[in-house]
Amino acid sequence: MFDESLRDLLQATRVIAIIGAKDKPGQPVDRVGRYLLAAGYTVLPVHPVRRSVWGLPAFPDCASLPQPADIINVFRAPQYCPGHAAEVLSLPWRPHAFWMQEGIRSPEAGRMLAAQGIRVMEDLCIKTEHIRLLGGNAHHG
Repeated sequence: MFDESLRDLLQATRVIAIIGAKDKPGQPVDRVGRYLLAAGYTVLPVHPVRRSVWGLPAFPDCASLPQPADIINVFRAPQYCPGHAAEVLSLPWRPHAFWMQEGIRSPEAGRMLAAQGIRVMEDLCIKTEHIRLLGGNAHHG
């Protein structure tokens, strides 16, 4: 059931905001961002300082995004996740999911978001799951 709902989420998703986005070669976030772009997603990089990432305009925070994101994908240390969860809950829109990348767990952020009906993934790589569930194929766009 979990795999099916995850597959459905990835197939229904069009827009992914990446918190902690940076295009430094060799970094997991760089590989994941490039993969998601190649898979046909609209990627919105979020970084407090960088002006652009992957040749796309970057936004200082989720409140600055030009459109709602289906998934908020988080590349930040666990101690920052509750703050990002609070930021997401203050938005005028709700993402379908708050996805913490491999190695990142925040029970506090998870509780905050789940209480508001937002699905939470912890310690899971969105690229790995996309390849596993969708065969790595671009599925739209």
